[in-house]
Amino acid sequence: MSWRDEFGPLSRTIDTVFPAEQDLDALFALGRPLRVKYGLDITSPEVTIGNEIGLRVMGRFQEMGHTPVVILGDFTTRVGDPSGRDKTRPTLTAEQIRGNEAGWLDQMRMIFDVDSAEVHHNSEWLGAMTLDGVIALAGQLTVAQMLERDSFSKRFSENSPIHLHEFLYCLLQGHDSVAVRADIELGGNDQLFNLNMGRTLQKNAGQRTQVCVTWPLLEGVDGSKKMSKSLGNAIGIATKPRDMFGLATRVPDELVQKYFELATDVPDDEIAELLAGNIWEAKKRMATALVARHYGDEIGTRERDEFERVFRKKELPEDIPEFAAESPSVVQALVRDVFGFTGGEARRLIQQGAVSLDGERIDDPKASVSFEPGAVLKAGKRKYASLVRPSNDGEGE
Repeated sequence: MSWRDEFGPLSRTIDTVFPAEQDLDALFALGRPLRVKYGLDITSPEVTIGNEIGLRVMGRFQEMGHTPVVILGDFTTRVGDPSGRDKTRPTLTAEQIRGNEAGWLDQMRMIFDVDSAEVHHNSEWLGAMTLDGVIALAGQLTVAQMLERDSFSKRFSENSPIHLHEFLYCLLQGHDSVAVRADIELGGNDQLFNLNMGRTLQKNAGQRTQVCVTWPLLEGVDGSKKMSKSLGNAIGIATKPRDMFGLATRVPDELVQKYFELATDVPDDEIAELLAGNIWEAKKRMATALVARHYGDEIGTRERDEFERVFRKKELPEDIPEFAAESPSVVQALVRDVFGFTGGEARRLIQQGAVSLDGERIDDPKASVSFEPGAVLKAGKRKYASLVRPSNDGEGE
């Protein structure tokens, strides 16, 4: 039996085993718990469904009796993107990283047994490294070897700056594997160079070299860039069911199969049948399955029904929140206060014709509007509020 047979349906998420598939089988044949490393830089407070792929793979290894070794990259997260080219890699303070981490641990518990795993911060060893240690680490690789990374070689050929800081990041991530003596390292396929760096440094340290297991990068709902909260194209695993369903329906048609395979539990034969039919129906099934994975089948079905009712039948949602507001009100201030927008965001929505009161579009941000209790204010495609009088109306009469 191969490792893919043991992995079951989750094996469809894995696209590369490096150096070769049989190397993973050879590790399993050792007959001992394997140390499975997954390193995560905590750049935002929310775990996305892209992050979740690797966490589920780690959870499956755990179910098979192996040891998850989670590396929280509190040190490497501070590296950020020294070139300033990647908005998804902002430079964060230690306080911001600690705040993000608390949310990550809680959300990871929704996916696998974190409390039975090894959880490390790479500041444990990287923060204690002396300059002598950094020089010794850097001395293990040549510039030519670093330029084998596609992103580096491309920038070098284009005469775009490459900071030494960026070379060090790859070495630091690779050193994590040495520090925890990893047997397997998990990562997206965009990380294969860094994962292989761990193999090189382990070999130099006299350790058995890890096997690298990767999966395809999941693009965000805009279909053009990797999923990132910083880019506003991410779906978080703790996103509210209604928002999760709505975001999933924004996925471009050409990515529906990828989302099915990487982010849902829908069987392969059902996916093939759905994709052979109407792509819009397939997309709604994908969105339903995504919500069901995180909140259960009943809520997944409920959100699909609600989506159909609101967006296909143009009816109002069942559970419109109430907001106490004065009548009359200046519409820009009303939209700002009711939905939590900035003044500029509220003004732009109004000017774009995306705001209505009881079905009547309002396009003047400075307009003063009057309304009766129960009037429905709508902003954009998915935000509704039922306007009611403040509780102190009539006081002193």
